[in-house]
Amino acid sequence: MSTAQQMPTQRDWLALIRLPGMGTARLAEMVAAAPDWPEGWLGCLPRQAATMLRLWLDHPARSPLLQAVEADLAWLTAAPGRHLLHPGHSAWPALLEQIGDPPLVLWALGDLAALRPPKLAIVGSRRPTREGLANAAAFGRELASRDWCVVSGLALGVDGAAQQAALETGGRSVAVLGCGVDVIYPPRHARLYQQLLERGGLILSEHPPGTRARAGFFPRRNRIVTGISLGVLVVEAAEKSGSLVSARLAMEQNREVFALPGSIHNPQARGCLKLIRDGAVLVRHVDDMLEELSQWAVSVAPFASVERSDHVNDVGDPLLRWLSDAPSPLDALVNLTGLSVPDCQRRLLELELEGRAAQAPGGWVRLPENAQAC
Repeated sequence: MSTAQQMPTQRDWLALIRLPGMGTARLAEMVAAAPDWPEGWLGCLPRQAATMLRLWLDHPARSPLLQAVEADLAWLTAAPGRHLLHPGHSAWPALLEQIGDPPLVLWALGDLAALRPPKLAIVGSRRPTREGLANAAAFGRELASRDWCVVSGLALGVDGAAQQAALETGGRSVAVLGCGVDVIYPPRHARLYQQLLERGGLILSEHPPGTRARAGFFPRRNRIVTGISLGVLVVEAAEKSGSLVSARLAMEQNREVFALPGSIHNPQARGCLKLIRDGAVLVRHVDDMLEELSQWAVSVAPFASVERSDHVNDVGDPLLRWLSDAPSPLDALVNLTGLSVPDCQRRLLELELEGRAAQAPGGWVRLPENAQAC
């Protein structure tokens, strides 16, 4: 997508998500097709939605969308730390562009800097054993100490234990909710919710503020938990567990899936044992995961010294420095290079045209020298 292409404003995104007859999946397909704004959108939308959008663009004061949009804008501007993320926003998680059913927008409450480090999801049973809780906290704590952001769903049990430990270590954590970001769910995690806001964490949701939790929202919430993460660790899970849904989603999204082994006599370990049998990486300690994700467990500091070098070669290139034969997701490249998302996308396209890089499942790869174009 060209940086010169006009994009919907925040106000327009708030109208787009309320167009009649347009589900999230259909709107996401339009975003991926990147039609010109606004005429390309108007040409692609069904008649009723296009008519509603045209009225909004030409005569917003007469639009039936105005009241809802103004209520959303009032919420966003009422206090600091309130954000609406959307494609084209500088903090939009680029990994979401790789999943089949991305959210159209994300409401955010807290510190957007929590989205910068590489992210790993930790999920598991809501009724874990004492050992499961201890393991969740230990892995959350260790990942945070290695400058990884722990992502989860603020749920009881494993999720909350991992996020709590990450924050207490001074690390970052992102919670994705199945309700509005201003709704504390489950209520028992009111203290953890507050700690996220006080300690540099972030709360995300695809649902507008004020939306109450509903059972059907949580499975779809899970695709965002895994979608913004490079991998997911399942700590404890029964054979029929929501955590296994997260693991399946991660596999579909070409994310790494990790699982802690456990006793064959422990019902809460059977889901993890099944995942390992089906190909998940068996994890004993954090290094087992970071070995699989070694290309992301790198400080950006070495790049800064290379970038200042007077010798310009492939090693000093803002992107070739980090590309290899292992697919690199866009948002990880943004984190490693310090480039903006549009600049990173533009440079990747240039490298692709030069025959030096290519897209692959899971991200971008560097092409060998003998494969480069003349």
